[in-house]
Amino acid sequence: MALEHAILVSLDERSGSGYELARRFDRSIGFFWAATHQQIYRTLKRMVELGWVSVDEVAQDGRPDKKVYDITPAGHEELRRWVAEPSEPETFRHDLSVKVRGASLGDAAVLADEVARHRDLHGERLDAYRAVEKKDFPDPSALSGRQLHQYLVLRGGVRAEQALVEWCDEVLAALRQDDSREDRR
Repeated sequence: MALEHAILVSLDERSGSGYELARRFDRSIGFFWAATHQQIYRTLKRMVELGWVSVDEVAQDGRPDKKVYDITPAGHEELRRWVAEPSEPETFRHDLSVKVRGASLGDAAVLADEVARHRDLHGERLDAYRAVEKKDFPDPSALSGRQLHQYLVLRGGVRAEQALVEWCDEVLAALRQDDSREDRR
């Protein structure tokens, strides 16, 4: 996915300044598609040139004018085209996986500490997703349209984080078991 499409989806939900978009990425979209503030501003400029977004300058007292971006009909058309385009399934590409695969080449205790750290971070993210789910989607059965789609993405995040927490737990248990076998030799 190109950053342009993540920005188009966000602007379709609500117009905003580059700063506001960056904050949305930090708080929600960024859970699934990361971008720096600099990347967002650079991409917005290119999207204006492509005609996918428009920009209105809003005067502010004592501060520079604020640029507010909105999706254009051409941007909606690009978004429709992209949504319909087939995509490749994601692959599981994770540095920690390669480290686990090479565990016999290093210190298993150090690796176990790293796996535990990852487990804690995924657990924190899982807790954050569940808090958003509880706050923003208290009755999933009543959802439709955009809210349903947002909920479904969040559920994908919940399930992915659950799987990673469980995998880290499995790796830790196996490393401990392997370590105890080594001690008996």
